[in-house]
Amino acid sequence: MAGSRERACMNCKKITTGSECDNCGSTNLTTNYSGLIIIIDPEKSEIARELGLKKPGAYATKT
Repeated sequence: MAGSRERACMNCKKITTGSECDNCGSTNLTTNYSGLIIIIDPEKSEIARELGLKKPGAYATKT
């Protein structure tokens, strides 16, 4: 399906399937990323706190 490939935002690392990041609004996206972190509850997650992630979702670990 065209346009449905997952991309990582180069600015905030959020994974999206759109042409714009739904987290920060950037269009600076890449399909070249590795690793994935899924944050469910950023307030209780030590990893989210360590990485400065404030919203739930999927994030790339390396872009």
